[in-house]
Amino acid sequence: MTRNRGVRLRDVAQRAGVSIAAVSMALNDTGTLSAATRARIRGIADEMEYQADALARGLRGSPVGAVGLVIRSLDLLGDYAPEGVDVFARFIGDISSHAMTRGLSVMLVPDLTRRPAPPLALGLDGYIIDLPHVDDPVVRLLERRGIPYVTLGRDPDRPEFTDWASEDDHAITRRMLNHFAAAGARTVALLRGAGPNAWNLDIETAYREWCAERGLPPRVVHAAERDGEAGGRGAVPALLEGGVPDAVLCLTGRHAAGALAALTERGIRVPQDVLLATASDSEHTRHSRPAISAVERNPRDTAPALLDLLQARMDGRPSIGPVLTGARFHPRASSRRAT
Repeated sequence: MTRNRGVRLRDVAQRAGVSIAAVSMALNDTGTLSAATRARIRGIADEMEYQADALARGLRGSPVGAVGLVIRSLDLLGDYAPEGVDVFARFIGDISSHAMTRGLSVMLVPDLTRRPAPPLALGLDGYIIDLPHVDDPVVRLLERRGIPYVTLGRDPDRPEFTDWASEDDHAITRRMLNHFAAAGARTVALLRGAGPNAWNLDIETAYREWCAERGLPPRVVHAAERDGEAGGRGAVPALLEGGVPDAVLCLTGRHAAGALAALTERGIRVPQDVLLATASDSEHTRHSRPAISAVERNPRDTAPALLDLLQARMDGRPSIGPVLTGARFHPRASSRRAT
């Protein structure tokens, strides 16, 4: 992948129709430029992504031994330290430790399109993007700049893109649904997140296929990930439309904990009346009463797979992806009925 040379002061000056000195004064808040001219030049520099790349230009000619990690799920939450959610910390830790064994450093970077971006962000050797969104601006930026990247989870917009790794969400979803069925559940509702990423989309697809195989009507409710437990609580009225389902599958642990609380407040017992499980284990699920059945994600295997893919792409070698890894499902009291 050929990298672009980066935006220079001269490029901004040419676009703005001013001198290089004027651009420097506008960006450094010096000189005697009018406020209107200064604002216009800064706006053009932002459009051309000059600020994000300004200090990285000198690094682009040779590897720096560092890769970036963008957790789009946390960008979606708007919170980089969500309470009770430890899956991201485990993923970051595994990526970092595996990278260090390969002589690489890892730089955590928020949404690359958000201004101001870290000044060295576009000088890194490559990127791992967690769960890119539909029409993701971060992916588009890396494509424009010719920066190698791989993704955790497929890119929903590009079926031909194979440089991704993920737990096998289709198989995991069917395992949870079959677990419900084995416990006697016939009607199963799905509470998924609102984020436009492959995790939400693919699990819903697997759920609908499972329902169709059994002639069951699907019941899908969306709740924003950033709403956390409140989102789970707020989704319960919609989940109960048409009657109390035999089971509820929540994608996030925080939604599951909120749904459990709201069901209990309505006198609906878990697991006696409704079975409950989630596709993402967390402190919320382990410490709930009853404890919530959950999938433990697998960064131990997924992290090195992503690094293998990224190093191959940085070296110009053929793609070895996609790579699917396994995950553990922990049946707990929320989905076990006494016999």
